[in-house]
Amino acid sequence: MSVDRNKALREALRDANSQAGVDEPDDIVQVCHEGGVAVVTMNYPQRRNAFSMRMRIALIQAFERLFHADATTRAIVLTGAGGHFCAGGDLSEMQAATPSLLELRERIAVGVRLFRLIYTGTKPVVAAVEGACFGAGLSLAAACDLAVGSSAAQYCCAFAKVGLLPDTGLLWTLPQKVGGGKARELMLKADVIDAATALRIGLVNQTAEPGGALEAALELAARFSSYAPVTLAMLKANLANAGNSIEDAWRLEVDLNPLTRQTSDHAEAVAAFMEKRKAVFTGD
Repeated sequence: MSVDRNKALREALRDANSQAGVDEPDDIVQVCHEGGVAVVTMNYPQRRNAFSMRMRIALIQAFERLFHADATTRAIVLTGAGGHFCAGGDLSEMQAATPSLLELRERIAVGVRLFRLIYTGTKPVVAAVEGACFGAGLSLAAACDLAVGSSAAQYCCAFAKVGLLPDTGLLWTLPQKVGGGKARELMLKADVIDAATALRIGLVNQTAEPGGALEAALELAARFSSYAPVTLAMLKANLANAGNSIEDAWRLEVDLNPLTRQTSDHAEAVAAFMEKRKAVFTGD
């Protein structure tokens, strides 16, 4: 991470703190651990976890710690407090005087930085979706590797309704999730879709009873926490970078597969299979 990017993030945080609403909590993002799984909770229930600037920056800080400075975390669950995932951008921030074009670019860049962290990070991320998953909330869920949604959750690519383009990586991730034609329809029509439709088109991977999305996501993430960390990191790198062309996919396969064959975790997996026991991976 460059010094300039850190400086820009500090300046954005200073500006966000000065403009924060009175109801915006200090712990706007909370992190707790369930074994090898970290649970990242967006904690702004007064506004259905609106994607404010402070929320974006706090999420960046949380994910950077979990990806780069926390060896005990093997997988991550992203969820929201108060019965909702995220209802989209904080419209109260948009009521202020319109910032300059340069300031707006910097704000959007913060969202892009968060998207890139989640999408290309070294550990699997599972979204646990309850209630509203609109706008930037949909972007966050789509950036995750997998998503578990409540059967009562609702989803909407709401950007066109407020005169904006999809952000936080959604122009890339939504076609990857649901296909180009369906993504085009969701973006242009901006319809609210229900949980059954989200499951059918591949926006979420499984559904749970209302209030049960987090528990189901934790079960899924715990599965990943038992896998070889190096292999998962390389798999995510392949998935993030192999989509441009078939040549890219071939090149990454040839470059990265030999590295996984040399890890201690691979040797442990082979030994565990031969000895008919469960493998214990260390990340080596």
